[in-house]
Amino acid sequence: MNAAIVPWYREVSPTQWKSFWAAWLGYLLDGFDFVIITLVLTEVADDFDLNGVQAATLISAAFVSRWFGGLVLGAIADTLGRRDAMVLAIVTFSLGSLLCAVSTGYVMMFAARLLIGFGMAGEYSASATYVIESWPQHLRNKASAFLISGFSIGGVLVAQVYRFVVPAWGWRALFAIGLVPIVLALWLRRGLPEPEDFRRAKDSGRVDATPDMFTTLYRGPHRILNVLLTLATFAILLAIFGGYVHGAAIITPMSVFITAVFVWFLVQFEPLRWPTAVAVTVVVFTVFFFAWPVTALLPTYLKTDLGLSPGEVSDILFWSGFGTAFGAILAGFTGDRFGTTRAYWGSLLISLPLLWPIFTLTSDHALLIGFLLFVQQCFGAGVGGLVPKWMVSWFSIEKRAAALGFTYNVGALGGAVSPVVGAALAETMSLGRAIIVLSASFTGIVILLVAMKFPLRLQQLLKPSAVRADDGDDTIRRIEPQAG
Repeated sequence: MNAAIVPWYREVSPTQWKSFWAAWLGYLLDGFDFVIITLVLTEVADDFDLNGVQAATLISAAFVSRWFGGLVLGAIADTLGRRDAMVLAIVTFSLGSLLCAVSTGYVMMFAARLLIGFGMAGEYSASATYVIESWPQHLRNKASAFLISGFSIGGVLVAQVYRFVVPAWGWRALFAIGLVPIVLALWLRRGLPEPEDFRRAKDSGRVDATPDMFTTLYRGPHRILNVLLTLATFAILLAIFGGYVHGAAIITPMSVFITAVFVWFLVQFEPLRWPTAVAVTVVVFTVFFFAWPVTALLPTYLKTDLGLSPGEVSDILFWSGFGTAFGAILAGFTGDRFGTTRAYWGSLLISLPLLWPIFTLTSDHALLIGFLLFVQQCFGAGVGGLVPKWMVSWFSIEKRAAALGFTYNVGALGGAVSPVVGAALAETMSLGRAIIVLSASFTGIVILLVAMKFPLRLQQLLKPSAVRADDGDDTIRRIEPQAG
C-alpha cells in the first residue's frame, strides 16, 4: 500500500500507541490531582482559617519544587531511561495527594503540595520526551498535543467528581479518590520499551558520554557552591510563596538572586547553548503567567464574584476543561499543517479577544460564559499541547529530558507567581478584571516571543558560534523506512 494514503493513526505501531496511552494516563492523573486544590481552595481556606493570599500560596507551592523535580527526574530520564523516570514521577505526586487528604493544617498541606510539584515535574518532562521520541517524526506535533489533552481531561473529570463528592464527604475525599487510578497507570508502564531515539543514542555511547544535569551541578567542580545555592533558592522560594516576606523592596532582590542562580545552573549544563535554554525558560514563564490566572482563579471567581452553586461551577469548568482537551487535539493537526510555531501563536491570537466578555458577563449568562470558555480555552490553553514539541526541538537528545524538565519547570514559576499576583490585584479591582489584565498582557508577550523565535535570536546575539542549522526550524519531515 502506498504510504501516502495510509491514515496517520495506522502509521503508529501498537507498541507506540501503548506507550502513548501509558503516558497519557499519567497526564490525566497529573491533571486530576493538581487541579483538585483549585476546586477546594475556598473549603480548605475555611477549614484552616486562611486569607485569600495564603490560600493562593497552596496553588503556588507545587510550583516552588517543580524546578528541582525537573532537574532530578530529568537527569534520571537522561541516564537510567525515560520509563523509570515516568514511574518514579507518578508515585511521587500520588504520595503528595495522599498527604493532602490527611493534612492537619496549612504547613502540612503546603509541604504535600511541594511533593506533588516535584513529581509533576518529572511526569511532564519524562512522559513528554518519551512519547515524542517514540512516535514517527512527522507525527510528533500530534504526539505532543494529544498527550497534553490528558491533563485537561483529568481536570474535567475532577470537576464532575467535585460536584458529587465534596458536598457529601468533604474536600479530603476528593484527594483520596485521586489515588485510585495509580495502579492502572503503573500496570501500563511496566515493561514499556525505551523510545527508539533514546536507544540509538544510548547504543552509540552519546548518552553515557554526556554528564547528566545532576552530576554536572552536584558532583562537578562547583558542587559545594551549587548545593549552597540550591538550599538558598529553596529557602527564598518558600519565604516568598509561603507568605513570610512581603513588599517589592525585599522580594525584588530575592527574585533577581533566584534568576541568577537558574541562569548559572544553565550555563554549567549548557556552556555553549545556555542562551537558548534561558530564552526557552523565559517563554515558558510567560506562558504560565497568561494561562494560570484563568486556570487557578476561575473556580474562585465563579463561586465568589458570580455566586454560582457547586453544580454550576462544575458545569462551567467541564466546558472549560473540555475546550482545553479539544484544543490540544486540534493543535496536533494544525501543528502538522502549519508548523509548530505558526500554529501556536496564531491560535493564541484567536483566543485573546474572548477574555473580556468571559470575565465581565454576569451570573445570568452562565451558559454563555461556559460556551465562551470552551472556545477561549480551546485556542488559548489547548494549543499548549504544542509546547513540549516546540521545546524539545531546541535541545540535543542526550540532554533533552533534563533540559526540558528544568527549563519548563523553572518557567512554571510563572504559574506560582500569577495566582498570587491575581489575588493581590483583586484587592484593588474586581477578580475578573485582574484575570483579564494578567492573562491578556502575557498572552500578547508570548505571541511576540514565539513569532520572533526568541531562543534563536538570543543564541545568535550571545553565542552565535553555537547556533545549529535546525534552530527554529519546525518543518514537518516524513522519514520513510530504508529498503532492506
